[in-house]
Amino acid sequence: MKFATEELIQDLILRTERVIKQVHRYRELDPIQLNHKTHSASWSKLECLEHLNLYGDFYLPEMERNILSSPRKKVDVFKSGIIGNYFAKLMLPKPNGELKKMKSPVDKQPTSSQLSITTIDRFLKQQEQLLRLLELAKQVDLTKTKTAISISKMIRLRLGDTFRFYVYHIERHIAQAERVKQLNSYIVD
Repeated sequence: MKFATEELIQDLILRTERVIKQVHRYRELDPIQLNHKTHSASWSKLECLEHLNLYGDFYLPEMERNILSSPRKKVDVFKSGIIGNYFAKLMLPKPNGELKKMKSPVDKQPTSSQLSITTIDRFLKQQEQLLRLLELAKQVDLTKTKTAISISKMIRLRLGDTFRFYVYHIERHIAQAERVKQLNSYIVD
């Protein structure tokens, strides 16, 4: 699958900016709403964000390191790899809007349902870093620049696929957090 590099990066920037706007609204909620779970096995809004923070702790430095060490070479077309395209598409909703259920690796599961507003601040800071990396990525070859993935250092994805997977994964869990918000909107102090 081929993408116009500029269009791909612009799409990822717009998706990230939408997420930032959504999550900024979480700051208006109280700790009970932010930590509310619909049942014991579900995640609260803050746990969804913490899960994303744990992924950001790996992917943001990994992408930055590889962008900064790549030669500056603007390339107009990004060609997705087979594995990278598969992982990226796995994060997207099906045509009917449903998401494929997946089990998170143990090291990426949020450890506490009593997280604080600092989880939101950390997430927003990571999103700003992501926007900076997307701008920097305009000057490198998204096909030839590779990154490791969190589940195996042996597998390396094309940077464009890593960005796609990472941004789509964020959207997936923000949608999950939004569903929790709708379910607990009845909570009143």
